[in-house]
Amino acid sequence: MITGELKSKVGRVWDAFWSGGISNPLEVMEQITYLLFVKRLDELQTVRDRRANATGRPDPAPFFSAEQQDLRWQNFKVRDPEIMYGLVAEGVFPYLRRMGGDASTYSHHMKDARFTIPGANLLAKVVDLLDEISMESSDTKGDIYEYLLAKIASAGQNGQFRTPRHIIDLMIEMTRPGPGDEICDPACGTAGFLVQTASYVKRTHRDALLGAEQRKHFNESMFHGFDFDSTMLRIGSMNMLLHGVENPDIRHRDSLAESAASESERYSLILANPPFAGSLDYESTAKDLQAIVKTRKTELLFLALFLRLLKPGGRAAVIVPDGVVFGSTKAHKELRRMLVEEQRLQAVVKLPSGVFKPYAGVSTAILFFTRTDSGGTEDVWFYDVRADGLSLDDKRNELLPTDRLGARPAGAALTEAEHAKNNLPDVLARWFEREGSERARARTEQSFCVPKAEIAAHGYDLSLNRYKEVVHEEIETRDPLDILADLERLEEEILKGTEELKGMLA
Repeated sequence: MITGELKSKVGRVWDAFWSGGISNPLEVMEQITYLLFVKRLDELQTVRDRRANATGRPDPAPFFSAEQQDLRWQNFKVRDPEIMYGLVAEGVFPYLRRMGGDASTYSHHMKDARFTIPGANLLAKVVDLLDEISMESSDTKGDIYEYLLAKIASAGQNGQFRTPRHIIDLMIEMTRPGPGDEICDPACGTAGFLVQTASYVKRTHRDALLGAEQRKHFNESMFHGFDFDSTMLRIGSMNMLLHGVENPDIRHRDSLAESAASESERYSLILANPPFAGSLDYESTAKDLQAIVKTRKTELLFLALFLRLLKPGGRAAVIVPDGVVFGSTKAHKELRRMLVEEQRLQAVVKLPSGVFKPYAGVSTAILFFTRTDSGGTEDVWFYDVRADGLSLDDKRNELLPTDRLGARPAGAALTEAEHAKNNLPDVLARWFEREGSERARARTEQSFCVPKAEIAAHGYDLSLNRYKEVVHEEIETRDPLDILADLERLEEEILKGTEELKGMLA
């Protein structure tokens, strides 16, 4: 997380874009993305140049030819703002659009790059800011990018809510991605799930990634993300690059309209918060998804898609709107029946309704399931998250010090008072006990297990409130006749006082 002076600098540049005439947050993000990409290319070329000098063997495929040296970050950044503006507008951006020789996803998404920064002074300001920031650490680059992404407040307009990072981290900690996993987010947006998963794998499987073959898998075939918004694809690709994944599979794909046949049974882990914007045109929905569930509801179609994409044995952690867990239509019930009877549904984690504010106050839950095609659901574990460490209003202020937030806070275990403000460490701890001590918990507690047979008997309703027991405390009150007697005495005293007051005034 960036703080202090650095955060202030980034904030000032963001404001400069707005005062300079670019008011669309996505466009601001896109322009900064291009510049970061150009800077990264120059860094990579510098490494290649050093290697060529050390070995005496020239770089066989340099990013910049001898005639294109003016287009390198280190060269145009020192030029006069007006000259730099001309170089970037007439040289760098046409260069980006022609980068067909590089087969990486980054160059693919740069094909339609447009330069829209309106003036030389604004460009010089942005270049100075990005140049002052040390980009040697992937964490720093990623944190800056994360901060910029947090400013894209308009993302919720299309039902695409930016998932809070601590909720993503919780889902990753609970599913424990391994170095051999093939991970997919079929509605990846800015690639938040994939980025955080990459960070988790690098942190927890550091030794495994030292091998050349495993490293190649990490960089080229471990992460897969789909979206149909070209701006999001560009931002998502850059986000992955800045977090140290060299060539992820970030592709243009309308997940609900295109047949999933080519991707069927390919992935071992799906982490997603798909858009639940409403209904789709039934005719435009992929036929293989209609074969699983007949509906136009996007949230149900995405669940059907996940079942298609997962390998047998593959697991999923997916955020769904509350309607999925208790909806009464035939499609809702059938999909829940499939999860419970034909696959292995492991958990339903209810989230507080303020998690997605300020975008929306929608109530959601996280479903955890494994594709088995042969059932296997026994007891389903429920957890009622009442606090995620941040206020549940539009401000989303932190309720605890930063190092005490998230699923794995620093230091000792949270106190009871801290737990009341941040339930996530408790969710994680109890999740790993779901086959043991959690089965003995009462329905009055914050988490408990429910047998499959009981869920089936309730029409596969997966709402936590259906199974939760609320204890009503018996409160003893006074006899009503005693209260009436007190009222009569009080009235007599008032009348007596009134008469005495009249006597004094007569």
